[in-house]
Parts: sequence; C-alpha cells; structure tokens
Amino acid sequence: MNAAIGLSLIILFSLGVPIAVSIVLASIIGIEFFSRLPLLLVPQQMFVGIDNFPLMAIPFFILAGNLMAAGGISRRLVDLAKALVGGLQGGLAMTCVLTCMMFAAVSGSSVATTFAIGSILIPAMVKHDYPRPLAASIQASSAELGVLIPPSIPLILYGVSTDTSIGKLFIAGIGPGLLIGGALLLFLYLFCKIRGYGLRDREDRHDFPTAFKRAWAALLMPVVVIGGIYGGVFTPTEASAVAVVYALIVGGLIYRELPLAELFPIFKESVISTAAVMLIIAAAALFSFLISRSGLPGEVAAWVTEVFDSPIAFLLAVNVMLLVVGMFIETSAAILVLAPIFTPIAVQYGIDPVHFGLIIVVNLALGMFTPPLGVNLFAACAVARLSVDQLLPWLMRFVLVVLACLLAITYLPWISLGLVDLLY
Repeated sequence: MNAAIGLSLIILFSLGVPIAVSIVLASIIGIEFFSRLPLLLVPQQMFVGIDNFPLMAIPFFILAGNLMAAGGISRRLVDLAKALVGGLQGGLAMTCVLTCMMFAAVSGSSVATTFAIGSILIPAMVKHDYPRPLAASIQASSAELGVLIPPSIPLILYGVSTDTSIGKLFIAGIGPGLLIGGALLLFLYLFCKIRGYGLRDREDRHDFPTAFKRAWAALLMPVVVIGGIYGGVFTPTEASAVAVVYALIVGGLIYRELPLAELFPIFKESVISTAAVMLIIAAAALFSFLISRSGLPGEVAAWVTEVFDSPIAFLLAVNVMLLVVGMFIETSAAILVLAPIFTPIAVQYGIDPVHFGLIIVVNLALGMFTPPLGVNLFAACAVARLSVDQLLPWLMRFVLVVLACLLAITYLPWISLGLVDLLY
C-alpha cells in the first residue's frame, strides 16, 4: 500500500494537482485497491485530524495578520524600524528585516508578512535605487522569520502532531529567530557598504520619538499576546483570539484605519486561507494514519538507527532531507507527515523534541523562499512584478546566510533551549 500511495502522489504532483487533493486521492487509491480497509476511514480520519482544540489558533492568527495589514499597523512598524536603522547605509534593506521580525511577533504567518511588509518596502527600496530583484529577495528571505518568532503556525502544527508543548516551542523559537534576523541585518549592512547600495536611505524617515509615538499600540500587541501566554493568563489558542480583538481595537479605534466596510473582505480572505490550511491538515492526518498503520515509521526508525550511529550524522541526514522536501512540499503538510515519524527517532538519539521541532521548522522555512515551490518567493515576485528566475542570482546570498544559521541552530541546542531552560 505504501508503494501505491507514494507512486500515486508522485504522479499527481507531476500533473500539478494541489497538494491536499493529491494526498487524499493517493490515500483513497491505496485504501481501495491495495488494502482491505473501508473507505469510511477517509472522512473519519480527516475529521479526527482537525478535531483538535489547539488548531483553533490558526484561523485566528491568520485573521489577526490580515487585520494588522489593513489597519495601518504594518506601516507604522515600518516607520519605527526605519527610524531605528534608516540612518545607516543600507538602512532601508535592514528596515525590511527588522519590520519582518516585529510583524512576525504577532502575525504567525510568513506569507502574510511578505504581502503586508513587501507591498510597502519593495517599492520604497526600488525608489532608493536598490535593484528590484534584490529588494524582492530581501523581502522573501526576511519573511521566513514569520514562522520562527512566536506566535508561529508551523510550530503549533508541530506541537499538535508530536504532542510537544506549544508554549515551550514558542519560547524556543525566539533564539533562532533573533539569530537569523541578526545574521541578515549584519549581512545586508556589509553587502550594501561594499556594493554601494542605500546611499539615500536617510531620506523620508521620522525621528525615533515620533515613530515610537505612532507605533506604540502596535508594539504592545506582542507584549499582550506573548506576555499573556507566559504569564499564565491564557493559552496559546486563547491568545490567538486575543490577538484578533487587539488588532480590531488598534486598527479600528486607535488608528481609525479599519472601517466596517473593509471587515467583510478581510474575513472572506481569512476564511479562504484557513480553509486551504485546514484541508492540508485533514489530508495529512489521513496520510499519517495510513503510514502509521502500515508500520513504516518503525521500519524507518530501525533503518535510520542502523545506518546513522551518532546524533550528529542523524541530524545532518535529516537536514539534507528536509531541505529537499521544503523545496517541493508545502510546509504544513511536510510537518504533519514527517514530524510524527522523525521526532521519536530523534528522541532515541537523546535530542530534545523542542530543539528538533525548531530544526524542522527552520529547514522548511528555508524552503519557503527557495525554488521551485517557495511560497514566500512567489509572494515577493507577485508584489515586485518579477519572475522567479530574475531573483535567483540575488537570492542565493540569503540562502547561504540562513543555511549557516541552520547549522548553528542544529548543533548548538542552547540557541533554542536556553530560554526554555531558564523559564521552565
């Protein structure tokens, strides 16, 4: 049955069938023609996959991100970041990274970050004489911070699929997020100095007191959401609803840029995005059930432990595989299918499941801005009105920077676990 499902998936993917539909169809083929299981398992297991309370956080964080983009929050965060680093050569490029870090702290989605911040900063960088492909590459690579810095939808999915504490995962995401953000900031500063970009970045920026006064309400959002979680006021799932209410209050009442007429299109867009993610989760739950029933995870675990005799070799192999998977498979589906298989093996090697979760998410986040199927890459290309091949020569620099950070995160567990050990 496994071979039939795998072959069916490859054929359906090559035909361009959407990922969720491909997984469901391949599973149905495997059940109907290569097993004695009833087809009733298909709706049953798909429902079981989404009948999980922590998954309620996903639609709320998607809605909160869309409300932030429409309510003027993203623009004020851009102005604040520009006030902080805009005085440096290359400051506008660094503003993109810094704003993505701040926006990521409340949106939970890298694609939402790409559209919300890229629509402002890509045209601004082009206006300041940055090459358009460079501006789009900076945005695509910076937006991956949206899945690392908490709250993070992929970290929620990993926690649900492996029964790992989502609170610990959120805390663990701070270190890797700051590391990658800091590495991108340093690289852009040196790159712009050497190549002569960003000489006019001091223009059109507010002084820090003015920018902070305009953005203070937006900055309080991550304090309320993250502080409430770790202060024991509400759970990560409840925090997502709090984020929505806060975004409505700030955008509608404080900034007054979120009129009632705009709410319906925002809700509609959020429902469509949520439906797409939930369909993938349901399909992946069915696929995971069939794989688990077939005994494949045990066989893989036995083979891995036989071939790789140390945690270092195991982690290197997992990194290589996840980098390839991330280039072709949507992040949510990859986590839900692969995390339950590899996390128990990692635990056998003495690797903390929280640390391993960050390794998986960072790998797949890298796949979000690498061809051929990087969602951030396509989003940045859409905003910049460019084709993917125009970005590739510029993009590889940022891929190498994040790869270096990935190696550090993989083999230096304290980057992920330092805060977790301190707070738990």
